[in-house]
Amino acid sequence: MRLGLALGYWGRGPSPGHLPLAQEAERLGYDSVWTAESWGSDAFTPLTWIAAHTSRIRLGTAVAQMAARPPTTTAMHALTLDHLSGGRVMLGLGLSGPQVVEGWYGRPFPASPLTATREYVEVVRQVLRREAPVELAGRFHAHPYRGPDATGLGKPLRPITHPLRPGLPILLGAEGPRNVEQTTRIADGWLPLYWSPTRPQAYGPALDALPEGFTVAAMAQVRVCDDVTEGLLPVKAMLGFYIGGMGHAARNFHAGLMARMGYEEEARRVQELFLSGRREEAVRAVPDAFADEISLVGPRERIAERLELWRAGPVTDLLALSPDPVTLRVLAELNS
Repeated sequence: MRLGLALGYWGRGPSPGHLPLAQEAERLGYDSVWTAESWGSDAFTPLTWIAAHTSRIRLGTAVAQMAARPPTTTAMHALTLDHLSGGRVMLGLGLSGPQVVEGWYGRPFPASPLTATREYVEVVRQVLRREAPVELAGRFHAHPYRGPDATGLGKPLRPITHPLRPGLPILLGAEGPRNVEQTTRIADGWLPLYWSPTRPQAYGPALDALPEGFTVAAMAQVRVCDDVTEGLLPVKAMLGFYIGGMGHAARNFHAGLMARMGYEEEARRVQELFLSGRREEAVRAVPDAFADEISLVGPRERIAERLELWRAGPVTDLLALSPDPVTLRVLAELNS
């Protein structure tokens, strides 16, 4: 199982610790470093900065949001950074949800998310292959554009720049069983959210027969500490925000996933508390058991024991969300 460092997205401003963490991860033999975006910092710019200050570690977006850019623009970002980094980019994509897509990006959330995702990936692949001008009679991503307000002058184009790697890896963030199943067919890898090594059935039967060479890169908060209950507090804070606030009460994919993992009543309670403004209570309402099974928290010996569960399943890459260099070193030692 390869190790990756997950840096997430910025809060109020850039973290001065991100670059030293990425450099330390490279020194420790980590395979990859990943950045994200929500409605603040973008995913590609920090990776470019990291690429300029590292030499080997692979660079992943987990995830770049599809609504933020047309698929051709995303492909341009990926092929540009792939050239500048010497072929180190992995393109992780995610659709997000209606709250973010319509509220932040000002775009309609697609009526058929699976179709929209499939079309997006197809356009990106056409750009990266550069075999012909990009053409797709898509429902959501038509190239050239042929909508009722089109001029009719659109021309199929292919990128001026020759991509460094036509097969640049594309990974998808997917939560529902149908989305996961499609991901195993159209992508090179999957970025699961809230991976529990004891509940793979929550993601559906697609994991029973994954394609050869398929990447499963699961993110987990990792913290070496003596007090497990205290160590789980950052995990619960993250879950309280995502389950409670990262989506509408009527349509929150993260809450739905928590429910499928056996915590339906608890997910509903977290949502109710968070949306009523009782955020601290929402965090406390996140079950310790749920936070624990999707993370690696505790003394070194406990993490070593639980790490075996991750190795026994389909996970090929463990993406550690940890701001602590000591924890990164211990994880590297345990995984060697």
